[in-house]
Amino acid sequence: MSRILHLPVKAVYFHQIKAGTKPFEYRLVTDHWRKRIEGKEFDEVHIKLGYPKAGDRSRTLIRPWRGYERQTITHPHFGPDPVEVFAVRVN
Repeated sequence: MSRILHLPVKAVYFHQIKAGTKPFEYRLVTDHWRKRIEGKEFDEVHIKLGYPKAGDRSRTLIRPWRGYERQTITHPHFGPDPVEVFAVRVN
């Protein structure tokens, strides 16, 4: 059975990942994401445009798991202050 990390994203990020211009997808370092990511290995990352219906492959990008790193970034999505994130490789 494949171990899959599912990451729903907004359209702008989905299209950047699809075009190859966005190498990482970010998730805040919170208890929720620590439990889901830290110390785990996956086979694939499924990047989904929102929450598509089951079987809708046009709204799902499948990438091999290439790990993650912790980064401190400033991004409008997370507000004006620097935040610590899990940067999941999606390129």
